[in-house]
Amino acid sequence: MAADLSQLVKAYDVRGVVPDQWDEALAELFGAAFVRVTGATAIVTGHDMRPSSPGLAAAFARGAAAQGVDVTEIGLCSTDQLYYASGALDLPGAMFTASHNPAQYNGIKLCRAGAAPVGQDTGLSEIRELVERWSDEGAPAPAATTGTITHRESLSDYAAHLRSLVDLTSIRPLKVVVDAGNGMGGHTVPTVFAGLPLDLVPMYFELDGTFPNHEANPLDPANLVDLQHRVRAESADLGIAFDGDADRCFVVDEQGDPVSPSAITALVASRELARHGGKGTIIHNLITSWSVPEVVKENGGTPVRTRVGHSFIKAEMAKSGAIFGGEHSAHYYFADFWNADTGMLAALHVLAALGGQEGPLSSLVAQYDRYVGSGEINSTVADQADRLAAIRETYGTRDDVTLDNLDGLTITSTDWWFNVRPSNTEPLLRLNAEARDEETMTKVRDEVLGIIRA
Repeated sequence: MAADLSQLVKAYDVRGVVPDQWDEALAELFGAAFVRVTGATAIVTGHDMRPSSPGLAAAFARGAAAQGVDVTEIGLCSTDQLYYASGALDLPGAMFTASHNPAQYNGIKLCRAGAAPVGQDTGLSEIRELVERWSDEGAPAPAATTGTITHRESLSDYAAHLRSLVDLTSIRPLKVVVDAGNGMGGHTVPTVFAGLPLDLVPMYFELDGTFPNHEANPLDPANLVDLQHRVRAESADLGIAFDGDADRCFVVDEQGDPVSPSAITALVASRELARHGGKGTIIHNLITSWSVPEVVKENGGTPVRTRVGHSFIKAEMAKSGAIFGGEHSAHYYFADFWNADTGMLAALHVLAALGGQEGPLSSLVAQYDRYVGSGEINSTVADQADRLAAIRETYGTRDDVTLDNLDGLTITSTDWWFNVRPSNTEPLLRLNAEARDEETMTKVRDEVLGIIRA
């Protein structure tokens, strides 16, 4: 009986419960399928700190090696450290992680050489088909010569590469609290921050894939509470939180208040544009703040708006030759990092910007945080299309708005905008709204929610 991978293989990665939905036997088949689809002769693998990760990664490596492919294992790493290895070694890569999901989950993020993404339209559907077939018919025949499996240390090279991209040598001393959430930030931060004029206050740096303190998902405000308290208690200059695989970073200011990822996108965009002589394309998805394209234009750059999702961002970066891209979800993409996302590099930019002037972070980011946003609000609905049609009917006849169908439905007026997007995997509609003031944002948000939840 062929394995049912419909709930396991997602749009951008593989993710599910171990061992209920997948196990090492399936991981071995994924390794074989990955090298068949990519045509690779060598690959690189890495894994996070989840209890099931080492076994799954080793099984994947066995499956690839059985097809005659040489495997370089970098072992414990963050997702962006795996992207670094894929880029620096010019090899396809596989990262074993379920990011911020609970402990019983695990997954694989796959990329081609140079950290180019693998998703449903770029190889993942073919990989799924092979794994399903082999789970029914039996594993593919091994190659005449088995590939080698070797280990390689990459953390120091990864840290050196990041440090080469941001000049932190002359910043003033800063006190920074870092919440690693028992995830891979506890592995990477000590090496990346080593030797910098930083008074580092570590929180939950112990690698523990059972997440004993809180979920490693800083997008949920509940998981920032410990960091916020600690920043205030320590009178720190800022706080940084990483998610489980440390590819996203979230920032709180000296008062413990969260800094919008859109403000971080605008701040980093201004720095990257300055580094490129005031010229360059900056990618932002359609639910980042109005602040982002405004700041990009003010700094000489060209903003390009895309759909939500890393595959769209990375594709547009490659197409347009963009130097940087940012998303509301705190994914930050850099041309100097093979167009891949790295929260650590974004964090270094924030430290450099803050340490390069005397004011507090709250004052620094105020110039990049100009509007009032609702954050993403999810609503369970019986019929996504029906509710979107109701919103279109309500606003479509108004003369003071424009409608946009790039990703869901975006309605824009002079003083506000909102976007409603259907989830691809759940019966949800996701609302993001922004306005020039709190009162207007609240009115628009509640009005749209009233239609969605009618």
